[in-house]
Amino acid sequence: MQECSRAAGAPITGIGIGSSGPVDPWTGIYGRVDTLPTWEGSDIKKPLESEFGVRVAVENDADAAALAESAWGAGKGKTRFIYVTISTGIGGGIVFDGQLYRGVDGAHPEVGHFVIEASGPECYCGAHGCWEWMAAGPAMVSWMKANAPKGAKLPEGLSAKMICEMAEQNNPLAKKAVEREGYYIGVGVANLVMSFCPDRIALGGGLMGSAYLFMDRIHEVVRNNCTLVPAYKTEIVLASMGPDTGVVGAASAWYNRYGDEKNER
Repeated sequence: MQECSRAAGAPITGIGIGSSGPVDPWTGIYGRVDTLPTWEGSDIKKPLESEFGVRVAVENDADAAALAESAWGAGKGKTRFIYVTISTGIGGGIVFDGQLYRGVDGAHPEVGHFVIEASGPECYCGAHGCWEWMAAGPAMVSWMKANAPKGAKLPEGLSAKMICEMAEQNNPLAKKAVEREGYYIGVGVANLVMSFCPDRIALGGGLMGSAYLFMDRIHEVVRNNCTLVPAYKTEIVLASMGPDTGVVGAASAWYNRYGDEKNER
């Protein structure tokens, strides 16, 4: 970080962090983080503030990305905006009137863990049929392996990206996996539309690199499921910031907290 400061020829005035898992946005202390198993109870904020002598803003990475897309990307100019990332997991952030929505005690809403298939497989969170467990990239791989004909040889190191490529080549099983994926993404998006009636939902993450395979099905599911709200007024688009989302999100987290000397707490 000091090297970046020297290269830019400017002092560090603040540090923004977008981090995976449940992290208290005010204290910087981690809760249970399955992807970072040794970090529970760790404090990421105070050591950095002590080392660099600046204020540090910490947000969940999906919340930080939502702030970035809201200010600079697909949500710019929208009053009610939701960002969803679909990759190895599913996460999201909600920004209304330019402000990040927080739950009780500053909690980050885990949209990837609302249940969309109650009879589905058990998720690591303890629930069955979570959106993440049904529609993230690994779900495509698991379904493909479980439904491959006996004796069928699947590619080594099968991934969601490879399944999408196989579907483009008219592999019948891969096409079914893609159709299933579009359906379950659509169910989750429909739940967001029904719950929040936002102006726009932006979909990002690695799996959306093949969005053209899913978007028609997503829109179809939303139309069919969201008949009690004006779903046609909710735009469902692709996130626009690509690989820069995380970096811009971290900066946005700091600016949102301290940029105009306000404190959301």
